[in-house]
Amino acid sequence: MIELPALPTEYQVRNPNFAAEVERVFSQAPFVQALGFQLTDFAAGRCHTALTLQENHLQQDGYVHAGVQATLADHSAGTAAATLLAEGQIILTAEFKLNLLRAADGERLCCQARVLKPGASLIIAEAEVFCLRGEHAELVSKAMVTLAVVDKR
Repeated sequence: MIELPALPTEYQVRNPNFAAEVERVFSQAPFVQALGFQLTDFAAGRCHTALTLQENHLQQDGYVHAGVQATLADHSAGTAAATLLAEGQIILTAEFKLNLLRAADGERLCCQARVLKPGASLIIAEAEVFCLRGEHAELVSKAMVTLAVVDKR
């Protein structure tokens, strides 16, 4: 059997003050704030977020709306990518694909996002969204996200 290389676990940090950028990405995004997303952990190339589910996050049959899952995955992946930017750069989503794996029914969503391939103009990241009910966590969706590195205006 061929042994495959592992994904990088350490990334080159180009902005020693990247924590301030991560905080800005979360605290100054009105839509994210309105949904109630919480930043729970981050490091270079990764981001963990959570959402305590409320009625306004559900669709008509009582499951977590796909748009809520998509936004959590997208914003978490973007935040993971933002940890690798140079000062004066921002990240914009260029494309993302979300696979909804099963109906999300629980009390909380948690998302784990990580950069798969950092680049100077594009960063590729993935995000996994888990739905929690009590101590049980179930993978409910997975996203692949392409992010454009852009100079601030």
